[in-house]
This record gives sequence, structure tokens and C-alpha cells, in this order.
Amino acid sequence: MLVGLAGLAIWHVLTVYPILGSPKQIQFFFSTPVEVLKRTWTEMTNPEIWGHLWITLQETVLAFVFGALGGIAFGFLFARNALLAAVFDPYIKAANALPRVVLAPIFALWFGLGIWSKVALGFTLVFFIVFFNVYQGVREVSPVVLNNARMLGMSERGLLRHVYWPSALTWMFSSLHTAVGFALVGAVVGEYLGSSAGLGYKIHEA
Repeated sequence: MLVGLAGLAIWHVLTVYPILGSPKQIQFFFSTPVEVLKRTWTEMTNPEIWGHLWITLQETVLAFVFGALGGIAFGFLFARNALLAAVFDPYIKAANALPRVVLAPIFALWFGLGIWSKVALGFTLVFFIVFFNVYQGVREVSPVVLNNARMLGMSERGLLRHVYWPSALTWMFSSLHTAVGFALVGAVVGEYLGSSAGLGYKIHEA
């Protein structure tokens, strides 16, 4: 908390006093903490904002759920099938290397300016984080544990439940923790580029 207060104090000093130049010119780009807080309070006390926040929350949740489920499913599938992983590995890495912001206008053309273009953008951010972590978690299973389980007659279903799944859980939860923030980023960035969504509320425009 002290770090945050110190940051606000520095922000205030640099935008109010002529240390880096004309305060009016600096405030044009950065404003002041007091003015930002006033504007935030005005917006948050306006009932209309809650409808927009509800739409953004829906976009975030849908992107997180679809991205996480897809990442988990394909992570397990590719980790358990070496041929499939070898064939599609270049394509997955190429898709992951694409800047997500570049995809936003394409999704807007495909899905329109409603919530689904934001969900698609958030999906691309969440999916690859979860996919690579689950994939690595399954591949990190100890060969000794696997061999012992197979010697005891454990079936593939049993291996999935008692060996692979527990091994991937740590990696999975770590990725999901990060993916929540990326789902929100995808929704907000998509709204900045253009949006029009209404669920009983006034048209949401960015």
C-alpha cells in the first residue's frame, strides 16, 4: 500500500509542478491523480456503467471458460499422442506467435461487434497459456511412476486419472491463475477496438 501511495504522490508532483515541463501540457496526456479519481467516482456512481461492466464480465467469463476447457483438452490430447503433437507443433507455435491485437479486427469482421468477437480474442489469450502448461505437465510425468503403474496392470483410463491428471494439476492451476487476467485483457482490448453489445441496456460503444 505504501508503494501505491508513493506512486500517487510522485504522479501528483510530476503533473502539478513544472519539473518535467509545462504542467498543462503534461496534464493533457496524463491528467492528475485527483482528476482521475473524480472522474472514476463520477463514472462508478452512474447506474449506466453497471450494464457495461456486466457485459465485460460476461465476455471475460466466456473467454476464460472456453479457453481453459480447450487448452486442457488439447493439452492432454497432444501430450498423449506424440504423432499428433509432431504434426501440429509448427502450426501451434506459429499461431501462438501471432500478435493478438492483429486478430481483433479479423474477429470483428467474422463475429461482428457484439460480445463474441471479444470472447474469441480472449480465447486466443487463454487457450495457449493453458495448453502449453497442461502439455508440459503431462509430459513431465515420471517414467518410473508410469512403468510401475503399468506393471501393476493399470489401464490407460486409470493412468489418466491417477497419474497424468495429478501430474498436470499443478501446471494447470498455475496457468488458470494467469489466464483470468488475460481473459479480461482480451475483453477490454476488444472493446477498445470497437464494440456494440446490449442485453437490455443502452448500446455499449467503445
